[in-house]
Amino acid sequence: MHLLWTPCTIPYGEGSIYGFFSQDNVQVGDVIIKDQEFAEITREGSLALSALPFDGILGLGFQDASIGKVTPVWYNMIEQGHICHKIFSLWLNQDPTEEMGGQIVFGGIDYRHFRGDHTYVPLSQKGYWQIDVGDVLLANNSTGLCEGGCAAIVDSGTSLIAGPTSVVTQINHAIGAQGYVSFECKSILHNYGNSIWGSLIAGLNPDLICSDIGLCSNNGFNTMDDVIETVVHNESWNGSPTRESPFCSLCNMIVLWIQVQIKQSNVKEKVFKYVDELCEKLPNPPGHSFINCNSISSMPHITFTIGNKSFPLSPDQYILRFEDGCSTVCYGGFIAIDVPPPQGPLWVLGNIFLGAYHTVFDYGNLRIGFAEAA
Repeated sequence: MHLLWTPCTIPYGEGSIYGFFSQDNVQVGDVIIKDQEFAEITREGSLALSALPFDGILGLGFQDASIGKVTPVWYNMIEQGHICHKIFSLWLNQDPTEEMGGQIVFGGIDYRHFRGDHTYVPLSQKGYWQIDVGDVLLANNSTGLCEGGCAAIVDSGTSLIAGPTSVVTQINHAIGAQGYVSFECKSILHNYGNSIWGSLIAGLNPDLICSDIGLCSNNGFNTMDDVIETVVHNESWNGSPTRESPFCSLCNMIVLWIQVQIKQSNVKEKVFKYVDELCEKLPNPPGHSFINCNSISSMPHITFTIGNKSFPLSPDQYILRFEDGCSTVCYGGFIAIDVPPPQGPLWVLGNIFLGAYHTVFDYGNLRIGFAEAA
């Protein structure tokens, strides 16, 4: 092993880990990659690797986004001629009783682990495994925000699915997840609900309504640099990476929620009652939204639209169960992360989604493919 002694800091969890770069041969399966640079960790942040069931992290992102622009392992596998096809594929076993937790294939696809054909979509952001997604459906109903398109990063380093608060709140309400009550949200609905309703019925631009009533200025947000990098490197998010006023953010969510209900032809009183309930289901900042395990069978499917095709998740796929002594604890697999335009609105499709869909990362054609996992 050759010590390069170049120091490095890597964002991880809610903090960072520190160390220096070294170089050595690395074996992956039966393949030996020569002169691979990697980071040796000398100091850990709040989330220590020693407490986790693995010893390190193998990055699968692009070199443009790597710390120190170090060449990733899978780049070197291609450059050193170990694999002919510039792809890798991922299957995560969802059966907890089986010994094999999943499989990653560098340079190919294992046809035993999916059904049907893959739906391929092009990458939308250079340097990230990022794609465009369409509407997100709750049962068969639109959640509104992504009807015109949203971004999504496909990230095997994220356990759950992260998405905009305005949509995650609708999901929480539908599955009976615990949340927190926002009295500011209720106050905005009480004081400005009729004005918002009238503006939407009159056909005014929804993006301008909260500015018109004085709760937002300009476009309601200020863009922050490196937002996507922050999202990719952090498993847990507390709050939003935007600098918008919380009243502006809540107002925009209320506008969206009322707009979605108007499109479903619901009457005003019913809409206001529903939105008031949503104000009581905002995602908990720590991330976990506990639910009643006995209600899982009655929960709706949640569907992502990707490449004009539907990718549904059943309750058994998006609800996590943990045995706690003699009881079972369940919580929803969705957490909130708000990324402003132009980078957002943004979803992070983590292992809950990847467990349901076998995924092909096609570096040669800069695209991602999804097929039903088997």
